[in-house]
Amino acid sequence: MADLSSVKMSSNKSYLVRAYYDWISDNDLTPYIVVDVNVYGVLVPMTYVAEGQIVLNIAASAVGTIALSNNAIEFSARFGGKLEHITVPYGAVAAIYAKENGVGTSLPIEHPSDEEIVVEDDIESKAKPSLSSVSSSDKAAKPKKSAKGKASLKVIK
Repeated sequence: MADLSSVKMSSNKSYLVRAYYDWISDNDLTPYIVVDVNVYGVLVPMTYVAEGQIVLNIAASAVGTIALSNNAIEFSARFGGKLEHITVPYGAVAAIYAKENGVGTSLPIEHPSDEEIVVEDDIESKAKPSLSSVSSSDKAAKPKKSAKGKASLKVIK
């Protein structure tokens, strides 16, 4: 019989976070996550960070479209009226719980290895278009700013 104790498995953290998210949401409660902002790949508004952590409401009703992919949680949300794109790798999730009753779980912080960071950076750089791929016609298509003055909102009933 083969010794399977040395077989390296991927982290189970993404599976656990997605399961708790579904369970909390299915019970009509509000899922919150505690994020360690010192983990590579975390993208959050730093003005809302306290002691290296930020608590985020990830309920579908509180955020733009949320994607719980294999590697990270991504969504858009408003902070102080400004729309922000949030990226939280699962390794940075310290806890997920229901706001209303605190039921959930804490999780260990997982920092990616140097090899994982290099591979991730290579994939991202290949997926992003370079500046040289933007043609002059694309630049000309940008709308020009209006010289009308200060923007304002109007209530229409």
